Amino acid sequence: MDPNTFPTKGNLILAKNSLALSKQGYDLMDKKRNILIRELMDLIAKATDIQNEIDTTFTNAYRALQKANIQMGIHQVEQISQSVPVEDSIRIKRRSVMGTEIPKVEYEKKEEKPAYSFYGTRISLDEACQQFARVKELTIRLAEVENSAYRLAYNIKKTQKRANALQNITIPRYQRLTKEIQEYLEEKEREEFTRLKVIKRRKDG
Repeated sequence: MDPNTFPTKGNLILAKNSLALSKQGYDLMDKKRNILIRELMDLIAKATDIQNEIDTTFTNAYRALQKANIQMGIHQVEQISQSVPVEDSIRIKRRSVMGTEIPKVEYEKKEEKPAYSFYGTRISLDEACQQFARVKELTIRLAEVENSAYRLAYNIKKTQKRANALQNITIPRYQRLTKEIQEYLEEKEREEFTRLKVIKRRKDG
């Protein structure tokens, strides 16, 4: 048997303190969960907007690319595509939201200069390059937002479990223990009071 459950005044104080801490912990978990949920809702809305823009931009980019393929020939467009530099400036940092580390993606947004000569190319190729550059930028942003949303959702689940454990297990247990010890001590006080009254009566008699 747990000695902390023995009906003593010391254990009553411990049980009351544990109950107060458990309630405080639940309040903190509940606030944390609500803040994380608001943050997640914002990210979901952002992700939806970015995804819609990506879809539109992709459509425009492929339309321009098809036009360039027809006007210049697929072989020439393919050769030009090999001169486009690889994106290597992406850096991933971290920021904390209520203890949840979420990524912050940074990259060097360079001035978009064509990696090919204007001689022998068409405007459709310029348009395709601009649209695909925009797709790259949006994809970087979407990756950051979706990864952040996933991490927040995972932490919300963990926080919810802890809050539920406090609300449904820990708090009721200390409430029950406090009540049981309190009732036992009150009963003992009544018994002691009755016993003292009997002793006093006998002495007086």
